[in-house]
Amino acid sequence: MAIPFPRILPALILALPLAAQADLDRAVERARAAFNVPGIAVAVVQDGKVVLAKGYGVRKLGDPAPVTPGTRFAIASNTKVFTAAALAMLVDEGRLAWDDRVVDRLPGFQMSDPYVTREMRIRDLLCHRSGLGLGAGDLMFFPPSDLTSAEIVHRLRYVPLATSFRSAYAYDNILYTVAGEVLRAVSGKPWAEFIRERFFGPLGMASSRTSIRDVRPGDDVAAAHAMDGERLTPVAHEDMDNSAPAGAIVASAEDMTRWVRALLAKGDLGGGKRLFSEARARELFAPLTLIPHREPPAALAESRSDFVAYAMGEEVRNYRGHLLVSHTGGLKGMVTEVSMVPGRNLGVIVLTNQEEGAAFKAVTNTVLDHYLGAPPKDWVAAYQEVRAAQRAKAGEEVGKAAQARNAASKPSLPPEGYAGRYRDPWYGDVLVEAAGGKLSMRFTHTPGLTGTLEHWQYDTFVVRWKDRTLDADAYVTFSLDAAGKVARVGMKAVSPSTDFSYDFHDLALAPVAPGAPERW
Repeated sequence: MAIPFPRILPALILALPLAAQADLDRAVERARAAFNVPGIAVAVVQDGKVVLAKGYGVRKLGDPAPVTPGTRFAIASNTKVFTAAALAMLVDEGRLAWDDRVVDRLPGFQMSDPYVTREMRIRDLLCHRSGLGLGAGDLMFFPPSDLTSAEIVHRLRYVPLATSFRSAYAYDNILYTVAGEVLRAVSGKPWAEFIRERFFGPLGMASSRTSIRDVRPGDDVAAAHAMDGERLTPVAHEDMDNSAPAGAIVASAEDMTRWVRALLAKGDLGGGKRLFSEARARELFAPLTLIPHREPPAALAESRSDFVAYAMGEEVRNYRGHLLVSHTGGLKGMVTEVSMVPGRNLGVIVLTNQEEGAAFKAVTNTVLDHYLGAPPKDWVAAYQEVRAAQRAKAGEEVGKAAQARNAASKPSLPPEGYAGRYRDPWYGDVLVEAAGGKLSMRFTHTPGLTGTLEHWQYDTFVVRWKDRTLDADAYVTFSLDAAGKVARVGMKAVSPSTDFSYDFHDLALAPVAPGAPERW
C-alpha cells in the first residue's frame, strides 16, 4: 500500500510565510537568470509535511510548457542512496550483512589488486574508499556507451588503483554498479525491479522511473540543456541504464518529497509500516570516509564546515551548527541537490535542467538559512562571484598552456603514422584514423566521443569533439619507440573545469597487436 501523502498541486505552499515565499521566488528567479537555467523545481518538507513545492521557468528552451512540482528530472547521483537503502533492506531481512565480502556474494567480482578483491566488503562499495581514483572507470558509461553492466563489472579488474585500500576518499560510480549486481544476486531481482517494487510502490512515487528510456513523449519531463560555445541549447537525455544504481532515477520534486520524508522518518511510513529499520536508517547517515576539505572562498564563508564525510549514498557535514545530510547529482544538461537537516526534520529538494551547480547551491542555502534562522545572505551574488573566479582561473590555466606551447614544432610522423587501433585494458579500443591528411579519433564504445585531432606541439594533439556541448577536449600524446613507431598513447583534459568523469588520464592506450580480437 502506498504511503498516504497528499497529491501536490502545481504550486503548493502549506506553511511558508508570504514574505519568505516572495524572497525565495526572487532568489530562484535571480539564480535562473544569473546561471542561465531554463527551469527549476523546489520542494521543502518539514516535520513530515510538504511546506513548499513549486516550479519556476520552463521545461525546455523555446517551449512555453512550465516546470511544475510534477515535472520529472534526472536526479543522477541522488540515486545512490536508493541503492544503499535497497541493500539495507536485505540487511534487515538477514539476507546480507554490511561486512560480507563482496566476492562471496558476487563470485566474479575482481579488483586490480588481489588483496582488495579479497577484503572488499559490502559497505566499502558505498563509501568511496576503495583505492580507485576520482571517477575511475567512468568512461565506460559516461558519455553513454554500449557496454553492459556485466561487462563494466568484469572490466573493473583492469582499472588501476590510485591509493591503498581504505586510505583515502575518491568519489566513484563504478562500485555502485557492482552494488546493483550484488542486489540482483542476493534478492534475485534486477536493480530496477527492486527499486520500483520496494520504494516507488510503497511510497506512492507513481511518476518516478528507473530509466530515462521509460519516459514517454508528452510526459511532464524537463529537457536537458548544455552550453554549445556561448549558446545554451537543449541536449539529449543521457541513458544511464548500464550504471543505473549509480545514477539512473528520473523523478519529480513532488515524488522526491515522499522519499525525503521517509528518510527523515528513519524508514517509518506510519500505521506500523516501515521501509527499513531505524537501525539501518542511522547506518545510512553514519560517516564512514573522511573527505578532505578546505576553507571555502571568502564569498562563501558562511558555508564553512568543521568536517565533511561520506556515509552510504549521502555526504554528511555541518552547516551553521547543524548536521547536514546531502547529495548532488549531475548528468549532461541536468544537475540536482537533495539536502536534509535531521535535527530540524527538514528536507530541501532542488532540481534544475542545466549543468550549473551554482544555481542549486544558491537556492538550497537560501532555503536552509530561512528555516535555520540564519542572517539573510545573497547566495546568488556569492556564487556568481565564485563562479566568475573559477572560470577566470580555468581560462588562465588553459592560456598558460597555450603560451608555453611550441607552435613551430612539427609532428614526428605523417598522419598515417599515428593512425591505428589502440587498446586500453579497461575501456577497450580507440581508433585513430587518417583521411585527407587529417586525423580523427573515435572511442569504439562511446558514440559521443568522436572528434578531430589538431596538432598542438611535437607528438601531442588536441582532440576536438564534434559534440561541442561536451566541454571535454583533451590532449592526445603519442609516445614513440626506438623504431619511430607509436608505443603508447596518453590523454588528459585540456581544461581543469572538465568534469572528472571524463577520466582520460586513466587510459593506458597501446597499439593493438596483430591477430588480437577486433573488439574489446
